[in-house]
Amino acid sequence: MGVFDFVKEAGAKIGIGDSADEKAEKADMADAAKKAAREAKMEAASDARASAVAKQVRARKSADRKEEQKERLAENKKAAGLERYLVALGVEIEDLDVRFDDGVATISGQAATQAIREKAILLIGNTSGVGQVHDEITLPEGADAESVMHVVVSGDTLSKIAKEVYGDAMKYPVIFEANRPMLSDPDKIFVGQVLRIPAL
Repeated sequence: MGVFDFVKEAGAKIGIGDSADEKAEKADMADAAKKAAREAKMEAASDARASAVAKQVRARKSADRKEEQKERLAENKKAAGLERYLVALGVEIEDLDVRFDDGVATISGQAATQAIREKAILLIGNTSGVGQVHDEITLPEGADAESVMHVVVSGDTLSKIAKEVYGDAMKYPVIFEANRPMLSDPDKIFVGQVLRIPAL
């Protein structure tokens, strides 16, 4: 029995165990593999985040497109409704076309008289949701002069307006008739409403 001494590195030389260099090389390889795995994991996470962001961007664009389509459809319905409204009230405009976009109505066609043109503009302009009217209505040569437009303010009545414009409060029926069918009662005018005041 006894204690035997051996050369530590001898086993590696004869194929039993690893030498210090081999151990260091294996440790380096293990570290490199761990580093590569970490980098791959980080890259995969980065790709996943980029993919998620791209997916969100696509979803947002898709939602925006759907919202735009929805808005366009609503505007087309509003334009068709405004056209039907004019026709139902007997406003005769040849080749009538109404377009609506973001609170702005555009009317085109051919009116026989200035009065019909102005009535169409006022009927459309005094409709809820319409903030502006672009007039593209044509008139035949020699059409009447344009009427004065009056925005109703608090305290206005047709008689008061007639007194201011014509000097005679009893001429209010002229203003009433000029604004039919928009007005159905001479006593029912509203602040903000635009009325046409024809010349006598």
